[in-house]
Amino acid sequence: MSTILPTYFISHGGGPWPWVPQMRELFQPLETALKDMVKNHGEKPKAILMISGHWEENIVNVMGSPQPPMLYDYYGFPPETYQIRYAAPGAPSVAERTVNLLKNAGIKAKLDKARGFDHGTFAPMAVMYPEADVPLFQVSMLTSYDPAAHLAIGRALAPLRKEGVMIVGSGLSMHNLRLRNGQGRLPSAEFDQWLYDTMMADPATRTQRIIEWENAPSARICHQDEDHLVPLFTALGAAENDTATRIYHNVSAFTGNTVSNYQFG
Repeated sequence: MSTILPTYFISHGGGPWPWVPQMRELFQPLETALKDMVKNHGEKPKAILMISGHWEENIVNVMGSPQPPMLYDYYGFPPETYQIRYAAPGAPSVAERTVNLLKNAGIKAKLDKARGFDHGTFAPMAVMYPEADVPLFQVSMLTSYDPAAHLAIGRALAPLRKEGVMIVGSGLSMHNLRLRNGQGRLPSAEFDQWLYDTMMADPATRTQRIIEWENAPSARICHQDEDHLVPLFTALGAAENDTATRIYHNVSAFTGNTVSNYQFG
C-alpha cells in the first residue's frame, strides 16, 4: 500500500452480540457503523492490529500464533456462543515486526504464541470482515493503564500504518455496567461531549487532555476502571498529529448511554 492508513477507536459491543439475535438488534446502529467503516476504508489491509480492552499484561504482549485460538471471556450467554469460531489467520511476521518496533522505542515487549482472540476483537471483526479473510493479531494493554505509556506504544507502532496495517483500539467510550435504569444517561453525555471536544482540539492540546482524562466531567463515573478507554490512547498515539473524525455517535435506546467511535487520519 502507498497510503498511510488511518487508526480507529471503536466500541466492540457486549459479549458475543453478533451471534445473539436480540443483542444484534440492539446493536444495529453499531453494526451499521462498523460496516460503513470498512466500506469507507476501501482496500483490505495487509493485517489488522487490535488493542482490546480485554487483554492487559505487565509488559506489552503481542499475539504471535499463525492460527490464534478463541477466548470466550464472557459469562451467561447461550451454549452455542462458546462454540463460535472466527477463523482469521494470525500475522506472525507482522507481530514480530511489532515487537521489534516496541523494543526499538525502549518499550518492553514479547511475543505470545498461545493467546487467543477475545470478544473485544472477534465480535466487531465478525461484523467488519465476516469472511475472516484478513490476518489479525492483538497487542495487549499494560496493567498500569497509564495514558502516557499507551500513547508511547501507539507512537512506536505508527510505522505500521505505512505498511498496510490497520490499527484499531477496541473498547467503549462509556463503560460502567453498574449503572442501570438510565443512571448513565447524564454522565455518559457529559463525558462524551468532553471526549468530542478533546478529539477536535489541536494535537498538542488533545494529547495533554487525554493524559489528564480523569479531570473530565463524569470521567470516573463512566470509567471506574479505564480498561475500555485505554485502547483509545494507543490508537491516538499512532496518529497523534492527524485529524480526528467521529464516525459513530449513539444514545442507546436500552441504557440511555452515549458512546462514540473515532477515526484518526
